This record gives sequence, C-alpha cells and structure tokens, in this order.
Amino acid sequence: MTDVIPHTGPARVTANGIELVYDAFGSPEAPPVLLIMGLGAQMIDWKDEFCIQLAGRGFRVVRFDNRDAGQSTVLEEAGEPDIDAMIEALERGEKVQAPYRLSDMVADTVALLDALGIEKAHVVGLSMGGMIAQLVAAHHPERVLTLTSIMSSSGEPGYPTSTPEAWACLTAPLPTRLEPFIEQYVSKWRVYAGPAYPIDPSAADEHATRLFERGVHSAGRSRQMAAILASGSRRQALASIRCPALVIHGDSDPVVPLEAGLATAEFIDGADVLVVEGMGHDLAKGTWPTVIATIVRHTGR
Repeated sequence: MTDVIPHTGPARVTANGIELVYDAFGSPEAPPVLLIMGLGAQMIDWKDEFCIQLAGRGFRVVRFDNRDAGQSTVLEEAGEPDIDAMIEALERGEKVQAPYRLSDMVADTVALLDALGIEKAHVVGLSMGGMIAQLVAAHHPERVLTLTSIMSSSGEPGYPTSTPEAWACLTAPLPTRLEPFIEQYVSKWRVYAGPAYPIDPSAADEHATRLFERGVHSAGRSRQMAAILASGSRRQALASIRCPALVIHGDSDPVVPLEAGLATAEFIDGADVLVVEGMGHDLAKGTWPTVIATIVRHTGR
C-alpha cells in the first residue's frame, strides 16, 4: 500500500507572514483532508501509516507543523510565557495576554489552504488542533466541508480538566538532549495512553528520535499553551457552526476528560459523536480502523 499512495516530501510555504512546513499523501485531485495537530506536537504525530490509510480511502491528506512546532517558524523573539501566572490570573477572573491567540493559528491554517490552492477541505483537528479546526469551521465556513474534532474541548469553564499527572507531563520542560527526551517521551505517553491501547516502547523510542531530529521547542509549546488560555471559551463560536461536525473522544482521556469533549458536541447543532472505549489522549494504532472508517462516513454527509 505504501508503494501506491503518492507522498510529497516536506515543503515550505509562506502563510500569514510566517513559514509553514507541510506534506501530502494521495492524489492531488482527490478531495482534501487537512490534519491539524495538537499542543507542541509535530505534523508527523499524524503517523505516516494513518495518513496513508486515510489517503487510500480516496483523499488528499495534508498535514503540517503549526507555528512554534517542528520545522515551521519558531517565534523565539516572543519569549516564554509564565503559564502558572496566567492560570492564576484566570482563576482571579482576570484577562490574560499571550504572544498570539488561537485566532492567529486559525489565520495560519486558512493561509495554508490559500497557498496550496485548496478552496474547501474536510478539516480534522486533534486536541489543540481540534480547537483550531472548530474556529476555522466557525469563522471561515466557506472553506470547510466537514469538521472532525478529536480529543478536544470547547474551552468552556466548568468542565473537568487534566489529571495532575497528565498536567505535569503537558508542562514539563522538554529535554535538550536526545536520550532524556526519549525517556520523557515514553513516560509521558504511558500517562496519556488509554488502558485498551498501551504504547509500544520500541515504536515510541523510534518516533521520539524522529521528533527530536526535526526540532523540539519547549518555549514554543508554552506559547501555544498561552494562546489556548488567552482565547477563552469557544461556546458561542461552536453554536454558529453549520457544516457537518463529528466529535471523537476516548472514555479514558486524562488530558481532556470525556465530559469536556462531549460538551463540544453539545454546543454544535447536529454534531455526531464517537466515544472510543479504552482510548486515552492518544490516537493509538489500534483505534485507526474505527476512527478512519468513521471519518470517511462523516465526509459523506
């Protein structure tokens, strides 16, 4: 199968005043699916084989590094936000500032579609990528055929938040040497993985090495986190979405608990929901047959 699905090498485009790195699987003439990754994650966290399988169902699958991740523009001059101070301010009911907001990452995403000549796409986002995808669907409805929000939330307060162990993994500084980075990566994904889909340590080692070689940006992850915190609730935006919407969530997610994910579907009129038993905050290989089949059916809506 890997021999018959076309795959472009990584390419760089200018979008919204920054540079984004992307690649694509499948025929350029096929209906496009745009994959948006989560906090601190890289485009290759949409695993190659997942993209190949999805493209094999008749799509052009495009993935990319968000700003401040992987090989896209890293905004080093913006400094590193104090996430703890931002959370304390929010708990006091104060507004917080960030180097950029999710709206800027939405503008990046739409500009990428422009640069690639894609008029409309099926938009699929995971975790923070789901937040971005939701806002693309809400504020740029003419560009979105369908929306799929995976293991994400509405940003509405009052719902369960990350477990202490998962939060510690989310915010721990990223090591700057390979071996400690691999050790932290494997430990982190043991926390994130659901009970039905434990990680494969050898595969995790290999993937962590690939991530490290592409580029790891601890301060960039903090800037993305600050963007989430400063952007607030998306409840009103979700209520405006009119395209077919699908919410996918695991019932064992320690980062974005299921209740927070289901609220996303509640706020979108007519949204479909897939709850995957035993899935954590990890699009594990064992979930792919169900997830891909559900996304494919959803695109037919």
